[in-house]
Amino acid sequence: MKRQIQLSVLIVFLFNMLHAQDPIFSQFYAAPIQINPAFAGNTLAPRISLNYRSQWPSFNNAYVTYAASYEQLFERANSGLGLMVQSDNAGDGVLRTTGFSATYAYRLTFQRDFFIKFGAEFGGTQVSLDWNKLLFTDQIDPINGPTGPGGIPNPTDENPPESLTKSYLDISAGMLIYNSKFYAGFSAKHLNTPDETILGVNEQLNSGLPVRWTLHGGTQITLVRGTRKSWPVFVSPNAAFIKQGDFGQIDAGAYFGFGKFFAGGWYRHAFSNPDAAIVLVGFQSGIFKIGYSLDVTVSELATYGTGGAHEVSLTLNFENSESFQKRRRASRFNDCFQLFR
Repeated sequence: MKRQIQLSVLIVFLFNMLHAQDPIFSQFYAAPIQINPAFAGNTLAPRISLNYRSQWPSFNNAYVTYAASYEQLFERANSGLGLMVQSDNAGDGVLRTTGFSATYAYRLTFQRDFFIKFGAEFGGTQVSLDWNKLLFTDQIDPINGPTGPGGIPNPTDENPPESLTKSYLDISAGMLIYNSKFYAGFSAKHLNTPDETILGVNEQLNSGLPVRWTLHGGTQITLVRGTRKSWPVFVSPNAAFIKQGDFGQIDAGAYFGFGKFFAGGWYRHAFSNPDAAIVLVGFQSGIFKIGYSLDVTVSELATYGTGGAHEVSLTLNFENSESFQKRRRASRFNDCFQLFR
């Protein structure tokens, strides 16, 4: 019960005073347009990505995030389109955030193997608060706790806001440069700093959802080249710097692909303290690619038994289908995005 009270108070306070931070997937490669809209259309055939993340599961499923995206390349138009739906469930349903967005990316070619892509994202988001799941201090009886006879919650003198939902427009942009050996990108989420507050305790404190700045990049070292019948063997070191409001983090590590199997390891460091070590394992066959990762908490939160974070991703890349491989022609694409495929 103590954990439930602390979590409810923390979520409401952060949401209305400091503003919630964006959920970030540890398996960034399986949710590329979530980190940068310029990634849209980076595969020769359509790609579908499904993502699930459960953070701090020991705290009654404190934060659970779902995402689904679809990407389509239009090579003759040098363009890529993407659609994404994302839902974030905080506090076991106390606070829900659901968003839908459309992404467009345009590619410019310099020389034969150097490309620059510009991406834009437009979407709508709805935030909802389940007032009945909140627990206030005046509901807690020193002897009997928060419930009375029959398990009925004690009444509270707190009054709910006029509306328990808030909808807003969200605009983002990004850029990506790459060739056959490296990639680097920059993105800015929530450029319009939308108002996401529900309670509106003090309008002067509401400066909008902070812009999320992301700088990321990586390289690819190919050890064994793949063919139409075999997967390549490679290692892809990569890193990302993310800043949103007062929050910031640095992720650094590497992804290893060897045949149909892949694995990876990263370290995440917040600005003021170490955060987590990330371990990844996965398997791919045909159009299917599935991965599981575990965030092992290394900060002081580890003493509270948070349970870290678990992620599962499923990618359907139709570029790897037999029918596409049979009619595949030489492409103008020469890049280092094997970890995304």
